[in-house]
Amino acid sequence: MKQRVTIASLSREIVTEADAYRHLETLRWGDTPECAHCGSTTVRLIPPANGISRKTASGSMSERRVWKCSECRKQFSVITGTMMHATKVPVRTWLLVIFDMISAKNGIAAREVERKYGVAPRTAWHMLHRIRQAMSNQKSLIYSMTGTIVADETYIGGKPANRHGHKRGVGGQGVSDKTPVLSLVNEVTGEVRSKVMVSVTGATIRKFMAENVNMAGSRLWTDEGSWYIALGQEFAVHQSVNHSAGQYVRNSASTNMAEGYFAQFKRSLDGTHHHVTVKHLHRYLGEFDFRYYTCKMSDYGRMRTVIGQMEGRLSYKRVTAA
Repeated sequence: MKQRVTIASLSREIVTEADAYRHLETLRWGDTPECAHCGSTTVRLIPPANGISRKTASGSMSERRVWKCSECRKQFSVITGTMMHATKVPVRTWLLVIFDMISAKNGIAAREVERKYGVAPRTAWHMLHRIRQAMSNQKSLIYSMTGTIVADETYIGGKPANRHGHKRGVGGQGVSDKTPVLSLVNEVTGEVRSKVMVSVTGATIRKFMAENVNMAGSRLWTDEGSWYIALGQEFAVHQSVNHSAGQYVRNSASTNMAEGYFAQFKRSLDGTHHHVTVKHLHRYLGEFDFRYYTCKMSDYGRMRTVIGQMEGRLSYKRVTAA
């Protein structure tokens, strides 16, 4: 029986930066290294002159493993073109943070990464957003969901009654400005696709449905929301439950899977992150969509999946843009 990978065993395996590069190469490429520029597998490793490290353009020594492609003649490494591209954070630290993040059911806060791994607060925050972006890059998103789809909406944000008086509105009551979120859960596969909505209407929900679901070949389970009535006619079967009347299961129809997802997501926001702005909410949704979909995987299996979809880098300028 293979020993379960833990953060302690992983840290013992990747002691040096060279170890970290080798481990990342195995996770991303397996036994077949691939050129980051042209995709060719005809590549060779360029070993450093002293067998351990090489001098960089700045004059410092680096254990980065460099490869050269025989087709396009360009050099690259396993982090070229990925979320770690041009990073100044050690790859060893990256691997430990990724494992720590994907193994934490409720997520991990940037301040915790700062304390545990000795990186600057902004660096920790940027790293976690890049990992969330990779978690959102699920390969299954290119296909439409088919089967039994559970659809439900929720609202993210604090209660007006809990705010300072001048922020509550006229008469101390105020009007809720919570952010609506719609989630679609495949009842069989457990796949979740969530979206921050500008508004919850029949038109906005239908647009998201049409982009993600094979409606004619699927069944739809919802609550009694009026915006689902016309939409349900485009599905093979549509059943709803009446929550206002205390009905939560009707025949086999229920929205419990979506509500369970929302419960976990909100507990994590409240307990781990405390506050999430609307601007970044979609990345947190992508993170928890991934967690829900891969809940039966091992921690190391989730890590391997994230490494396999980490193409592209979310720049700090982009993540902080207004």
